[in-house]
Amino acid sequence: MEEVKIGIINVSDRASRGEYADLPGQEVKRLLNLWLATAWEPVYAVIPDEQELLEKEMIQLADDKGCCLIVTTGGTGPAVRDVTPEATIAICEKLLPGFGEQMRQVSLQYVPTAILSRQTAGIRGSTLIVNLPGKPKSIRECLEAVFPAIPYCIDLIGGPYLEPNQNEMKVFRPGQW
Repeated sequence: MEEVKIGIINVSDRASRGEYADLPGQEVKRLLNLWLATAWEPVYAVIPDEQELLEKEMIQLADDKGCCLIVTTGGTGPAVRDVTPEATIAICEKLLPGFGEQMRQVSLQYVPTAILSRQTAGIRGSTLIVNLPGKPKSIRECLEAVFPAIPYCIDLIGGPYLEPNQNEMKVFRPGQW
């Protein structure tokens, strides 16, 4: 059986220039390795905060590489170069605003500036795209809050069955709780 492909994109001008290590993308990979029992292959990219480049990368991962899930990190704030939500909205057929609402609600327990966050999620074909913040601690908090819904969402859009590591992460599928 072929491994499931999951895209991980760190959207960062400085990381794309090699000015600092890609800690956000590595945190996503670490968490998915911990939470998924399904064998999966990361399809990885570090790109600058450029909407056109990000759109092309997400389209390639969804349409050409067959990723069932794409997780982005960074570019979700109000700064001029933060364009991740705009790129996601531009290429998705359906938006799932509940993901961003849940992530902001969780983040507000830690920092009042969470209201500045614009992360979102959407569907392109049979790919779920989720925008996360750029700091590893925030990535863990936010992904942990929404991950229970991700495998079932991927089921609903015709993607592969993602089996969680039940000792580390409980996911929701109707009839299983």
